[in-house]
Amino acid sequence: MKPLADCLLYAFVDAAYLDGRDPEVLCRQLCDGGADLVQLRAKDWPVDDIAHLAKRLAPITADAGVRLVINDHPDIAADVGAPTAHLGQEDFFDAGHRQVDEVKPSDSALELGLSTHSPEQAVRACDAGADYVAIGPVFATPTKPGRPPVTLDYVSWAATNIDRPWFAIGGINLDNLADILTAGARRVCVVSALLRTPDVAGACRQFKERILSATH
Repeated sequence: MKPLADCLLYAFVDAAYLDGRDPEVLCRQLCDGGADLVQLRAKDWPVDDIAHLAKRLAPITADAGVRLVINDHPDIAADVGAPTAHLGQEDFFDAGHRQVDEVKPSDSALELGLSTHSPEQAVRACDAGADYVAIGPVFATPTKPGRPPVTLDYVSWAATNIDRPWFAIGGINLDNLADILTAGARRVCVVSALLRTPDVAGACRQFKERILSATH
């Protein structure tokens, strides 16, 4: 499994985008296509259902050498052996936390990422000890309805000021990927542009190839 610094393409098994597909099959397709991380995001699911699916996805990602990320539930991540968890601002700072160690299960090597929507939030997330930071939404996206895009200016700021792995996220597709990379991003999160295509693995490969060509 790659260290976070070497991870470039961050994909999602998002319950809102399953469209009747088997999440295990979808996870394998993402792994086969070259995703370095796959996040399980199921915002409206009962916790028990999320835990059950996490247990089914963990061996798939482990066999592929891909990082499984559990959204919103660090305890589930630790329970299933996932190396990484992710929290939004509302689930971390708005919930009263100040350091990521407060939400990591004790004696756990779990890594934790935090969402940020401004330079101030990014600085705060780094000060809190986040292992990686998500920057976005760069463009308007249906996964974050009502949240204004942070624009490429935030991406450029991140390229200069963030001292740990960070991922641009939000409305990223093959048409605007070059703009993201030109602004300084080297790692991207992609949701609908992967999950709304009939060839998930093929789309992953296209993203990965373009990111690699820009970073070498």
